[in-house]
Amino acid sequence: MNIVLIGYMGSGKSTIGRVLAKSINYNFLDLDSFIEEKEEMSISNIFKSNGEIYFRKKEAYYLSTLLETNNKTVIALGGGTPCFGNNMNTILTSKNSESIYLKAKIPTLVKRLFTHKASRPLITHVKSIPELNEFIGKHLFEREPYYRKAEHIINTDNKEEKDIIEEIIFELF
Repeated sequence: MNIVLIGYMGSGKSTIGRVLAKSINYNFLDLDSFIEEKEEMSISNIFKSNGEIYFRKKEAYYLSTLLETNNKTVIALGGGTPCFGNNMNTILTSKNSESIYLKAKIPTLVKRLFTHKASRPLITHVKSIPELNEFIGKHLFEREPYYRKAEHIINTDNKEEKDIIEEIIFELF
């Protein structure tokens, strides 16, 4: 079984994914890093060179390929992955995968993201906490319907990493 982690940026997909994979003896794969490796350029350069449509097509292709060929892998998706094309349906109909939405409230996301916004191309332009709060609120409103289709929802607000991991393991095994 693969475990597919979805959620907004800053929800902990990569951080939780790595620790979860290690604790259950699974492989870990970050979809964005995988795409960068296969395409031999960063996500932002893919967007600049080839455009978002090209990126989304590649993202769907690699997601589908990974779900078909991998087993015992924790896969952390990009925040937008479930929201484009047929990706969420691909995840939900995958025979050997379980999807988990790592849900965090807006204040939690703002707290986690504001100090690291320089490394997040989507929010580098944001100047203040209220502006980031508004940006995330709008963006999350658009993406939440896709995220909520996940087979499992784990709230991550005010929880330690180990507690989130335990909750996921309890939910799945």
